[in-house]
Amino acid sequence: MTSQDTDGITRRIEQASALYHRLVIVAAPAGSGKTAILREVSDRLSTPLINVNLEVSRQMLDLTERQRILQLPRLLVEIVAASATDVALLDNIEILFDVALKQDPLRLLQGLSRNKTIVAAWSGSVADDHLVYGIPDHAEYRRYPLSEILVVTLDGIS
Repeated sequence: MTSQDTDGITRRIEQASALYHRLVIVAAPAGSGKTAILREVSDRLSTPLINVNLEVSRQMLDLTERQRILQLPRLLVEIVAASATDVALLDNIEILFDVALKQDPLRLLQGLSRNKTIVAAWSGSVADDHLVYGIPDHAEYRRYPLSEILVVTLDGIS
């Protein structure tokens, strides 16, 4: 974790405030220090760090599989709205990629970013001008063009 990474995220948050989708993706492989960096950003901006896997799982415990699919977007909105700050830091978003939930994770995050700036830890990489999650041929694999996505990688800004 470096101050440069935290500064890069903070600069991207400022840039995002002028965009339609106020979304900043922090992309790096699992175990690379995204959570520690987001904790530092959380302290600097006095905004909570939300563990999406934990909060969404709690909310879905009593729902059927079909209800989970239908309710996930609303649940995310409620979880993020519970934070009174203008910036929401989201960590552990892997549940959004669960194929059983039949969601497009990036679109969910973009939808959230219409009402407040969202900074999301993305366990993946940037390759060939694309934001990547997972590996090809895996059910959770996703690949998105980088156009109109603000991305911070732990080795610098993309």
